Amino acid sequence: DQIDCPAFEQRLAQAGLEPLRAAGIEVLQVNVGKLCNQTCRHCHVDAGPDRQEIMSRQTMELCLQALVKAEIPVLDITGGAPELNPHFRWLVREARKLGRQVLDRCNLTILLVPSQEDLAQFLADNQIEVVASLPCYLQENTDRQRGEGVFARSIEALRRLNALGYGQPGSGLTLTLVYNPVGPALPPPQARLEEAYRRELQARYGIVFSRLYTITNMPISRFLEDLLRSGRHEEYLRKLVSAFNPTTARGVMCRTLLSVGWDGRLFDCDFNQMLELELAPGLPRHIRDFARDPLATRSIMTGQHCYGCTAGSGSGCQGAVVV
Repeated sequence: DQIDCPAFEQRLAQAGLEPLRAAGIEVLQVNVGKLCNQTCRHCHVDAGPDRQEIMSRQTMELCLQALVKAEIPVLDITGGAPELNPHFRWLVREARKLGRQVLDRCNLTILLVPSQEDLAQFLADNQIEVVASLPCYLQENTDRQRGEGVFARSIEALRRLNALGYGQPGSGLTLTLVYNPVGPALPPPQARLEEAYRRELQARYGIVFSRLYTITNMPISRFLEDLLRSGRHEEYLRKLVSAFNPTTARGVMCRTLLSVGWDGRLFDCDFNQMLELELAPGLPRHIRDFARDPLATRSIMTGQHCYGCTAGSGSGCQGAVVV
């Protein structure tokens, strides 16, 4: 139910900006399924252990073909817990054979699941960048968002990654941490928070990492339900709208990213995917119909949730837009 605030396109126009258009495809972000070993309060995917939606190997093959056809340098694998897809490792190996940079959006606790004990080693052997969620360096805040005991398991997983060289200078193994606010607030400045994370994780647990991304919580799916339950939906949306920063619009991730759903459907971003907001009319609808030129210059479908990516310092799957 929409709150009375200007449509996103209208707000862009007021700031003298053109409607959003893609400027190439540098990242193919592939959601390989909604199955997850956690059920987080803020999850925009509504992922969990009971979800059946899983990408097939056939669809993954089409994704690999798109990487080649459009010379897309980065494959960004997300979920759910992407590692629970039975074809995850095959996809990773094939993309690396193509010389692509591969990111695994990892919830950390998956590294401790009995069936995944060799996962950390597999990621290191294939030089996969690990992008890992850690909403706080304090146990209480992390467990409140992600579930009882998640923090302790996350720290153990980070130690394993560090032991393999992840986050260690000169190792070539990148460990990126991701911060989401625990409640309906905008993230603090990324550089300042990264400094605090570095200091606290090193002092408390001896953990090192490569960089930190801050991501604004999107008012969709589980986080939206939480806002509605607590009566803070309107307040949060107004906060996003009033923090609109026109300088972030040029750098939002949808301009250089294409999102693929578990079933092969195409979207402008993972958030649009969860809202079932498909690509603009006339564009390819499915990865099997992938065509570089129309997709690389497409006009972007927007909605009120886009205020989340343009509030404050901006936000996206690659962290703050203006640092």
